[in-house]
Amino acid sequence: MNYIIIIPARNEEKFIGKTLESLVAQTLLAGEVIVVNDNSTDKTAEIVTGFSQKHSFIKLIHSENKSVQHEPGSKIIEAFYKGFDKISTDWDFICKLDADVILPENYFETLFDRMHQSPKTGIAGGIVYVLKNDIWAYENYTSKKHIRGAIKTYSKQCFEKIGGLKKSMGWDTVDELLASYYGFDVMVYQDLIVRLLKPTGKDYKDIRYRQIGKSYNLMDYGLFISFVAALKLSWKSRNPKCFFDIGNGYLKSILNSDSKIVTKDEGKFIRRYRLSGILKRFLNRA
Repeated sequence: MNYIIIIPARNEEKFIGKTLESLVAQTLLAGEVIVVNDNSTDKTAEIVTGFSQKHSFIKLIHSENKSVQHEPGSKIIEAFYKGFDKISTDWDFICKLDADVILPENYFETLFDRMHQSPKTGIAGGIVYVLKNDIWAYENYTSKKHIRGAIKTYSKQCFEKIGGLKKSMGWDTVDELLASYYGFDVMVYQDLIVRLLKPTGKDYKDIRYRQIGKSYNLMDYGLFISFVAALKLSWKSRNPKCFFDIGNGYLKSILNSDSKIVTKDEGKFIRRYRLSGILKRFLNRA
């Protein structure tokens, strides 16, 4: 049961060492850990090199992407594929991991044991905790039924069926929707707690909500579902302005005639799936 980890990293000298330490300590080691240095200007590459000299399964490659910003969506997934193209061993599972997380030492052994017991599982992961007032607590950023993009693991069959990861904002939402469309289960294991060392969106908070609005159009949500999703995120973040930023991004994407990242049939499924979820939550509260 071989698995590969790919870590896009840009200026992560404060965290990447702790992430790699948690991977070296795993009870089930990865076949390869590929860190993609995305034009870092700090000591990220130097730290990874130190680990690679001690552990042959850790590799460092350098991205040629000259963008000055490590943006959510396309830039991160482009870096991911720089690493993907360098995989040199066969694999059964692939994990896209952030460079600022600490995993429990039994994380992957437990994860793959459960995926093996449930063959329909296509995407799996734990839940993310952040440090709040000196206490590690669940980061209430998204639903606990959603696997955060920082810790996503895919079976090879599912990864290939959904067409890999989309080079777009919303990649870590549409992947789960497409997995369901193609008959795979998405499993979140709440007893597998991963510590996130840096708050979500800290590096690109000024553009994040506009990009989310754009992603709603690219995923073919339609106006009603986009409206509800924007309201929900605005309420969760306790930030009314984000609702308007999301709307701005959504409308601009429509006006720009941005190409969808799903087919028409996939889009229809996504809208039905999302609407069904909204109705279930409404009926449960009624």
